[in-house]
Amino acid sequence: MKPSRIVKSLAMLLVMAALPAQFASAAEKPKVALVMKSLANEFFQTMEDGAKAHQKQHASQYTLIANGIKDETDTANQIRIVEQMIVEHANAIVIAPADSKALVPVLKKAIDSGVLVVNIDNRLDPATLKNKGINIPFVGPDNRKGARMIGDYLAKQLKAGDKVGIIEGVSTTTNAQQRTAGFQDAMKTKHVNVVSLQSGDWEINKGNTVASAMLREHPDMKALLCGNDNMAVGAVAAIKTAGKAGKVKVVGYDNIAAIKPMLADGRVLATADQYAAKQAVFGIETALKALKNKTPQSGMQAVYETNVSLVKR
Repeated sequence: MKPSRIVKSLAMLLVMAALPAQFASAAEKPKVALVMKSLANEFFQTMEDGAKAHQKQHASQYTLIANGIKDETDTANQIRIVEQMIVEHANAIVIAPADSKALVPVLKKAIDSGVLVVNIDNRLDPATLKNKGINIPFVGPDNRKGARMIGDYLAKQLKAGDKVGIIEGVSTTTNAQQRTAGFQDAMKTKHVNVVSLQSGDWEINKGNTVASAMLREHPDMKALLCGNDNMAVGAVAAIKTAGKAGKVKVVGYDNIAAIKPMLADGRVLATADQYAAKQAVFGIETALKALKNKTPQSGMQAVYETNVSLVKR
């Protein structure tokens, strides 16, 4: 090989080495990492199934690595998963963060390493992102709006002065806070009294424990507003154990399969469908479009809002 060709080849290798992961060679399929919360939660199982089905249909366009954590509060392990995806040179990370603030530093590390990051399901805290000087787009529904729809529907069956309780998800997550705010908005409009607000950590067992305690403390409680369907399932069991079946209304959020028979027989009054099977797909497609167009992280819009619908009996 002539010296001039050797120099050109070396120069090309140096240029390729300098390219961030998100701008990998067009000849390579981008590697997209989907990092979810607890796979014990049916919502995230459905999300993973939807993502895998999408990748199978678009196998020539990208490869998928799907990961989840043990439970909704296992933030440390989710941070480790993100770190591993950086090591494995993922081109993009699509994440449903277990904590709206705690995941930001490691996601900044990913961005600094050239990985494109897209946020789904639970929105990262905007103030924390600003403090770190990064932009991570959120692809997902307006949780406050969705919870308000559910709360308004429930409120039609309550009267002013009635007592209700709110079972919130993990309190450090934005989606838990927004759903609680939506429930409260609806109850204030009807002048219904929220006499108890406690976290059920998104889990069935914790939701059951919290609901049982609320019912003991407020035996005249008329309804329980649950931040997700897992906690609603736990609340339904608590109501039955307390001998109050048919006397305390329950609403949830997510429209998982386990809630459908409870909607059918009235044990649960309503829930919201935020289309779990499509949640990850929306995020993946947003990431793939940015990779294809070589859109930098800083150039992506802050929010891509998706639909949420009321589901009732």
